[in-house]
Amino acid sequence: MFAPTNRAFEKLPDGTVPMLLKPENKGKLTSILTYHVVPGALTARDRWDMVDKMGGKAELKTVNGESLVIKRVSEKHLAVYDPEGHAGRITITDVMQSNGVIHVIDNVEQPN
Repeated sequence: MFAPTNRAFEKLPDGTVPMLLKPENKGKLTSILTYHVVPGALTARDRWDMVDKMGGKAELKTVNGESLVIKRVSEKHLAVYDPEGHAGRITITDVMQSNGVIHVIDNVEQPN
């Protein structure tokens, strides 16, 4: 799972979060949240290996059915990109949970 920070949500346009929390927007909120979830338990090492094998970027299918792209942005950092090219730098990795692995990112990625 790629979990945006609170600050990432604060970067969204004014009124976005309250709008998404309205009952009539449950589908949109669900789409955004499941777009940040990738099946399996990928560690930082797994992601680096994928990116290295694929020449600097790898595509991950998310729970909502769309893809995120992981790219190397420096020798020590990877970033997650949505279809519009918005990047979320991975700032904390491998927060191990009983049902998966959390990686913290600094942006809210948007599905199509």
